[in-house]
Amino acid sequence: QVQFVESGGGLVQPGGSLRLSCAASGFTFSNYAMSWFRQAPGKERELVAREISRGGTTNYADAVKGRFTISRDNANNTVYLHMNNLKPEDTAVYYCNARRPYSTYYFNSWGQGTQVTVSS
Repeated sequence: QVQFVESGGGLVQPGGSLRLSCAASGFTFSNYAMSWFRQAPGKERELVAREISRGGTTNYADAVKGRFTISRDNANNTVYLHMNNLKPEDTAVYYCNARRPYSTYYFNSWGQGTQVTVSS
């Protein structure tokens, strides 16, 4: 079955950096475009970063543009989210998911997420 295991979160000061990892299994990773989402307390899950196609064009939410970068390692079925210049408003649980390139449909399965807390 499809599984996502996110890791790499933690407590970081404003202006700091983190690299999140998501290990995916249960589907042919190289055939799918990957995305990162986040959910802050009391808010809906939102799309943060995504690949339009497999490892090609990417786009980002305005709130993170220029600070976050999505990348992938097909050999290890892993997607990363590099986060720089973190702000308190980036505090959330971060999740990854996958979809067919150019599709709008993601898997119904979600991982446990990884908590990112930005605070001094």
